[in-house]
Amino acid sequence: MKTDFKFSSLLGTVYSKGNLTFTPDSNSLLSPVGNRVSVFNLAKNSSYTLPFSHRRNISHLALAPDGSILLSVDEDGRAILSHLSQRLALYHFSFKAPVSALAFSPSGRYFAVGVGRLVEIWHAPSTPGPESDEGLESAPFVRQRVHAGHHDTVEGLEWSSDSRFLLSASKDLTARMWSLNPQAGFTPTTLGGHKEAIAGAWFSADQEVIYTVSRDGALFQWHYAPLHDKPQADGDTADDPSPMGWRIAQRHYFMQPHAKLSCAAYHTSSNLLVAGFSSGIFGLYELPDFSIIHTLSISQQGLDHVAINKSGEWLALGAAKLGQLLVWEWQSETYILKQQGHFDRLNDLVYSRDGSRIVTAADDGKIKVWDSKSGFCIVTFTEHSSGVTACEFVQRGNVLFTASLDGSVRAWDLIRYRNFRTFSAPTRLSFSSLAVDPSGEVVCAGSLDSFDIYIWSVQTGQLLDQLAGHKGPVSSMAFAPSGGTLVSGSWDHNVRIWNVFVRTQSSEALQLQADITDVAIRPDSKQIAVSTLDGQLTFWSVSEATQSAGLDARRDVSGGRKFSDRRTAATAAGNKNFNCIMYSMDGTCIIAGGNSKYICLYDVLSGSLLKKFTVSVNLSLQGTQEYLNSRALTEAGPAGLIDNQAEASDLEDRTDRALPGSGRGGASSRRTLPEVRVIALDFSPTGRAFCAASTEGLLIYSLDRGLRFDPFDLDVDITRASTLRALNEKLYLRALIMGFRLNESSLLNRVFEATPLTEVGRLVKELPTVYLARLVRFVAQTTDTSPYLEKNLWWIEALLSTHGPFLKDNMPSVAQELRAVQKAVGTIQADLARIADENIYALDYILSQTANNVANSKSRITNGFDSDLAA
Repeated sequence: MKTDFKFSSLLGTVYSKGNLTFTPDSNSLLSPVGNRVSVFNLAKNSSYTLPFSHRRNISHLALAPDGSILLSVDEDGRAILSHLSQRLALYHFSFKAPVSALAFSPSGRYFAVGVGRLVEIWHAPSTPGPESDEGLESAPFVRQRVHAGHHDTVEGLEWSSDSRFLLSASKDLTARMWSLNPQAGFTPTTLGGHKEAIAGAWFSADQEVIYTVSRDGALFQWHYAPLHDKPQADGDTADDPSPMGWRIAQRHYFMQPHAKLSCAAYHTSSNLLVAGFSSGIFGLYELPDFSIIHTLSISQQGLDHVAINKSGEWLALGAAKLGQLLVWEWQSETYILKQQGHFDRLNDLVYSRDGSRIVTAADDGKIKVWDSKSGFCIVTFTEHSSGVTACEFVQRGNVLFTASLDGSVRAWDLIRYRNFRTFSAPTRLSFSSLAVDPSGEVVCAGSLDSFDIYIWSVQTGQLLDQLAGHKGPVSSMAFAPSGGTLVSGSWDHNVRIWNVFVRTQSSEALQLQADITDVAIRPDSKQIAVSTLDGQLTFWSVSEATQSAGLDARRDVSGGRKFSDRRTAATAAGNKNFNCIMYSMDGTCIIAGGNSKYICLYDVLSGSLLKKFTVSVNLSLQGTQEYLNSRALTEAGPAGLIDNQAEASDLEDRTDRALPGSGRGGASSRRTLPEVRVIALDFSPTGRAFCAASTEGLLIYSLDRGLRFDPFDLDVDITRASTLRALNEKLYLRALIMGFRLNESSLLNRVFEATPLTEVGRLVKELPTVYLARLVRFVAQTTDTSPYLEKNLWWIEALLSTHGPFLKDNMPSVAQELRAVQKAVGTIQADLARIADENIYALDYILSQTANNVANSKSRITNGFDSDLAA
């Protein structure tokens, strides 16, 4: 089994905090999700997650005007400069303090950063164009200027269209105008008059008007006009200059009772202003008349950020408390994107039998079905009235079973998306574990309240039996793939093997030394893996009911310390056991996760640790630190556990709406930081990926690479001569890719015909996937015109056998190329069949003559041999 799994995507969470950003073509939306960045392609209805991650949650994103460079900053002010299209982290940098605002200039040469009460202007890194004589820049970040004038935190930055001036909005109730370079006759201007902190300030399209909006819902319109309106005296002349400056021309108010303005965005070309409020309402207004266009309530919690795309047609809205992300087209009043993650902790997950969907269950009582390729939530079931603890698919069909703390087990039809059966016990119970027979005839559930196992008939919905034998709560159950055998683990230190289709309730008990946390059965139904609370992982034979192997996993799973721990991660005792285990599809490996930041992959036969996967390096979560940091210890305790909410300057931030005594759930915000942990694991039916339900969401690790770096993108010396030179040096792969870059058909045909058949397999295997679709299309077109049938079929066979999984996973994007290949192969088959039909008699004659010649040759040899013997 291959073990080279890499992080592929993050599902289950679409928005956590920070600002949303559209790409310049408006086809994609960038959303910060914890310490990672997710990209939602609105045109192709797909999403992916950038492979790099920050050390803390991301607070700000900024995209260069050309859409190539992305700058992301976390809560500590550490930035990562990345190339968006290639998904590569280029440079790491620290601003030495938390960043409160970030914006690129329209020219792309500079970006402004709000660091506390300072406004810093930095020279942005760039690559010189073909008409530029400048060389490559050696220093990515160069600070151009620092403006110090505000008395409180800067909350917003906005550039003018010519990149000469900059507006900054601050909590000190003022907005200030700065210049990039010293301008003759210009002095920094202060715009005051608001009664609360200013949330945003913007220039109009002609830069003759400035708009400022504050948290109390006041919108001021500023004009450049004489500062004093006084009558002309007798001695004054018309030529006397009067002092000019920015003054308030109009005042408007949003009039939202019992709500504060939480976010706002302004679209310059269309004069549209979008304002979001703490009540979950957003409004769309047209300036300068301040005429209202739309008002819509989209959330029960406040909106955290709003963004407008370049054309002004789409609005992106994010609500962090509920994890909502919406893209709304205001002209047609329709949703382009409407996604929401789980509000509470994930409890279980399962792959569908074809691997195309992933089902997650959480404590918020919701069941979500995710598309594993696009990353979007397809459907959400809300029939359960309490937390959903387990979910399981049947072996065949599209039926899903879920167990919940509300005392019910439900069956779902994933074709019609409905609940068609509900199972319940005679008494009120809270089910915590679930198992489904491979044939789909019976379903079993265990509870923490009762020590029995309940069995129902799927067809009738009736309770068939109660299996009694455990002396503690049943924590885990699993059916053998061969059917009929049920394995259950309990807190009574016993694992029991049941035969559910016999009249007696006898079971085989396997005694262990600690509470059972999870059990798993190998796909061949011959071995059981058991994880216990003391950190042991044991393997048992089903037929002999004896232990065949075991390993101590405490050292492997331990890792990460909490803020309150006085010991290092290696000596901490609270995270040294696995909570979930799962066999690979071939049964040779087992994957395990627990209350730590590691996922461990073991070889079953040797018991050796093959690989360790780090779930998260986010220091905003507890359990990710490795060593004790004495600087984080204060007289009041660890700095990470000190509640600074009452010290906030705004009343909305100081208000505590937490329910007394609640740790999680409900509409209250958690006072403590969440802990990193792995709750559930599952392998894809193809064996090429596995998913893990963690604190940050649903992590997918895959063997398939979503994007491979193309080294020829950085090469500027690609000409016809260099391509022919590479071909003469027998560098066939390089010559082929250079031919694709030049896009010359004659050159491509020359390289294609010069490539020997012995090099086709290696060339196709090493080909970057960015050129795969173009090569498939080229081979299909060449097959229709080229007389070399065997060579063309050799290329097609190598492409399909080597890149078959990639082509299957990306079927929508390569469907046209595959249809061309199918047409070319069908044409060859039809031509060969026609030729054979037309020459069937000639072929029969040739074959008969060949047979006669062989017979005559054998007779001559036999006669000669007999004559030799006679002689």
